[in-house]
Amino acid sequence: MKYGSLLTTLALIFLAGCSHIGPKTVSRDRFDYNTAIADSWKEQTLLNIVKLRYADMPLFVEVASVVSGYTLESSVNLGGNVSSESAVQGDFLSLGTSGKYTDRPTITYAPITGEKFNRSFMTPIPPNLFLFLLESGWSAEMVFPIVVDAINGLRSLRAAGRQARMGDPGYYRTISLLQQLQDSGHMSMRVIKDRDAKETAVLFLYRQNLPPDIIEALKEFEELLGLRPESNDLKVRYGSIPETDQELALQTRSMLQIMIALATQIDVPSGHVDGGLTVPSLIAPDSEEAKMRQLIKVHTTPDKPEKAFVSVHYRNEWFWIDDGDFYSKRVFTFVMILFSLMESGGKEGLPLITIPAG
Repeated sequence: MKYGSLLTTLALIFLAGCSHIGPKTVSRDRFDYNTAIADSWKEQTLLNIVKLRYADMPLFVEVASVVSGYTLESSVNLGGNVSSESAVQGDFLSLGTSGKYTDRPTITYAPITGEKFNRSFMTPIPPNLFLFLLESGWSAEMVFPIVVDAINGLRSLRAAGRQARMGDPGYYRTISLLQQLQDSGHMSMRVIKDRDAKETAVLFLYRQNLPPDIIEALKEFEELLGLRPESNDLKVRYGSIPETDQELALQTRSMLQIMIALATQIDVPSGHVDGGLTVPSLIAPDSEEAKMRQLIKVHTTPDKPEKAFVSVHYRNEWFWIDDGDFYSKRVFTFVMILFSLMESGGKEGLPLITIPAG
């Protein structure tokens, strides 16, 4: 009976090894797909910014769904014969196994065009949307130069194109003062609804127990923007020129305008400018506002960079953001967050990962 015991033992060992594969794939697939989708999204964003630098058509293709199906088939055949001591054929044992593993991921892509493109990329960012980003901790010195083209008539930098300009010094000084007020905690934002349920963003300035430096900052802030002295709240609306002296008019950019603003500051090969492939950029002046005027640093090299936060290959050149440039990485990440905020679709527009795990 020794062969019978052996057959039983082999069968139990095989069955014990046939545990479910589904649970083991969850952690692996979730992080693998997360990383792959995030990296491709970064590369697509940078590529479209670079393409705008060369007056090329940007195109966004979103991952609509990811369906990864697994199939595991296995079988085992055990057989044998135990004969008597006088039998001619003797004892014999046969063992046979077979298995098949199949992984069939199905990924659906959807280009962003038409109404969705107009809503997400062509519509100016509502002032109350990005103002509350300040409330969540993003700094005024980073948010305003990216999102706001003009504040009460004071205009920002346009680094290239027919309307290229260096920007008004008062624009960047206003942002520095806003940053000072934000750091001191004497500024906040709220959204107020009127009788018609219309929402209005309001900038509140707290004037109690003010230190001398904040008093001076508020005074300079009011003078630069032509505001009524000692105002405690300022209505915020979209526009370039305010209607009253208690209003903050912000001419915000659309996502496409933000991408163009970033594109104009890309470091391109001189041969591309001389050859008419793109236009030259204005050089930010060597002053205390230079850092704010330079929104992002995108480098260009003929060889693929070794330490890049994100890199893309275009026109036989590599365009990339240095992984050690924290400020540029933060700006790039903030722009991608704005993309998500401007996407007004429901949950059906989000990437969906479905992994049958039975």
